[in-house]
Amino acid sequence: MTEIESLSEADAANELMRLAKQIAHHNKLYHAEDSPEISDADYDALVRRNNAIEAAFPHLIRADSPNRLVGAAVEASPLAKVSHAVRMMSLDNAFAAEDVEEFVARVRRFLNLPEDEIFALTAEDKIDGLSCSLRYEKGKLVQAATRGDGSVGEDVTPNVATIADIPQQLKGDVPDVFEIRGEVYMAKIDFAALNARLMEEGRALAAQREAELDPASVRQFANPRNAAAGSLRQKDASVTASRPLRFLAHGWGEVSAVPADTQYDMMQRIANWGVPVSPLLQRFEGVEGVLAHYRMIEAERAELPYDIDGVVYKVDRLDWQARLGFVAKAPRWAVAHKFPAERAQTTLEAIDIQVGRTGKLTPVGRLTPVTVGGVVVSNVTLHNRDEIGRLGVRPGDRVVIQRAGDVIPQVVENLTRDEERAAYVFPDHCPVCGSEAVAEEGEVDVRCTGGLICNAQKFERLRHFVSRGALDIEGLGEKSIQEFLDLGWLDKGPADIFRLKAHRDELLGREGWKEKSVDNLYAAIEAKRSPDAARLLFGLGIRHIGAVTARDLLKGLGDIARLPGKAAELRAWLEENPQGEGESDGKYAGRKLDAIKAILEVRADGIGPAVAEALGDFFHEPHNRALWDDLLSEVSPPPYIVETRESEVSGMTVVFTGKLETMSRDEAKAQAEALGAKAAGSVSAKTDLVVAGPGAGSKLKQASALGIRVIDEGEWAKIVEAAG
Repeated sequence: MTEIESLSEADAANELMRLAKQIAHHNKLYHAEDSPEISDADYDALVRRNNAIEAAFPHLIRADSPNRLVGAAVEASPLAKVSHAVRMMSLDNAFAAEDVEEFVARVRRFLNLPEDEIFALTAEDKIDGLSCSLRYEKGKLVQAATRGDGSVGEDVTPNVATIADIPQQLKGDVPDVFEIRGEVYMAKIDFAALNARLMEEGRALAAQREAELDPASVRQFANPRNAAAGSLRQKDASVTASRPLRFLAHGWGEVSAVPADTQYDMMQRIANWGVPVSPLLQRFEGVEGVLAHYRMIEAERAELPYDIDGVVYKVDRLDWQARLGFVAKAPRWAVAHKFPAERAQTTLEAIDIQVGRTGKLTPVGRLTPVTVGGVVVSNVTLHNRDEIGRLGVRPGDRVVIQRAGDVIPQVVENLTRDEERAAYVFPDHCPVCGSEAVAEEGEVDVRCTGGLICNAQKFERLRHFVSRGALDIEGLGEKSIQEFLDLGWLDKGPADIFRLKAHRDELLGREGWKEKSVDNLYAAIEAKRSPDAARLLFGLGIRHIGAVTARDLLKGLGDIARLPGKAAELRAWLEENPQGEGESDGKYAGRKLDAIKAILEVRADGIGPAVAEALGDFFHEPHNRALWDDLLSEVSPPPYIVETRESEVSGMTVVFTGKLETMSRDEAKAQAEALGAKAAGSVSAKTDLVVAGPGAGSKLKQASALGIRVIDEGEWAKIVEAAG
């Protein structure tokens, strides 16, 4: 980066143009879209560079200078726009004690205060949340709005009404008009619970769709600030109500009267009216006190219940604030003392690959231990293969790591990427079991294809194999599976379940196992020696093959033993038939789909390239073929024959929704297929009938809107009975 003293006027003008565009871009991502792509520290560095160039070349200051803009304009948004009666300003930043001392000196000069006159400053933590203005008239909340670009924000009144911290009616003697301004935020503990809940909802949805959960598909928030912003700016206030949002006041906007003379006393009034203010707000006389408070807050930062990124200082006397006034986008009487970026340099000693329970290969960087933000860091996430390529990291590189609050540390820069050394090669085989590791087309995650033979995945895969939707072996729960794995009784995979009887004497001697429970377990296992072929296929946990897809596959093939040969045919066709030169995507996709359906002898719409590639990858792996042969040596699934009976729903598409009380969802779908109907998972214009149980929600509403016939479980039972 060229030193400012060395910049020519033309160079300075060009750089100011680039910086204005960059900063505007990042402002939009942060304020309008809640999806920042750079850290606060990197953003602050851009602003500092812009300010320094403007100071050196004041005649080059642009009309779109970042110093003349606040936040980002409200563009396409489902929320109504609100004009602020008093502009919501931003704050100038200080990054060192010297900057704070200069701020105080600047105030003194502006007010022409003698050096020996002491004046007070307030200091409070700067919450990393979403700015919001609450307008009260005669003490009643009448409107709430986001900051937007400072002049125009978004109307979030119904959403704010769901936040417990924000009273609908203020207590005590309140001016006729009083706008309270502050930050909507989400506490760290609430943020963690929200993301955990979203993951559980993702699992439930995956189970409902009879599919394997892909964690990457779950909409989770990157940090509490994004969670708060995304939750507040909802068109549906019920979504906001389901999110644990909070509020802390830090000032005010338009008012009909200010019933105090100082910033500190005014904030105490707001607190007495029932609106929370920061518990760390204090008043100090002189710069030494606020700097000491800053150091105390910085030391306690990690333990605070919410994220902060600095400390805000304000001139306490309101008459002095009025004299000081404002510059283009910020008050002269306040400054934000930002915390230094929690970054450090260290050496990347090694890259280890961890294999998750779903087979995902995640690279973890092992570092020479270094202290970042008061925490010793020795490991760092490298996310995936693409991220390693983007950073160009290799063992031995010097890297910059960043830690923000409780977020897992990550590499933000490779300082030695230009050194002449071989690039890191991401493994194409699982480091745990040696099976092939592949990434499906369009995905960044590389996954082990070992499945049930991979020790990293065994527990999760076996739990799925015996689950209700698969073989449904009663008495073989998670605790028992883990116990038998620890004893080495399930080392070879699911076939070992059918050999557990050999351990009868050992099992009887273990805690919690009595003769009756052991005999019941063995009886439940023996009852599955001739399992339903579709349940067996679903139980293998092959990616993209849920319960419905398994049934669709076997409807065409009939005999599950044909699968390995068909998988080999699929893989061979896909390898021998890449997209031809001059062949359009649509033409090739159609030819590919026709070939897949012909090889698998199926007509179902849900079977396409993803299923074909998953089957090909699974059976191409020698370990999986050995596991398959071993399993079929213990079980004998009969041919899969779907006998259909004529009924009033033959040829129809049926959707089951809500809680079914007399049968499982799988049994209901099997009944529909036996009656010659197609069981679908979602309601569309092609749906002919919806069977709704208690608790039916969006699917029932959609069916009503489309005029689709809806019946209850009792009526469905009559249809089944009538078909004989």
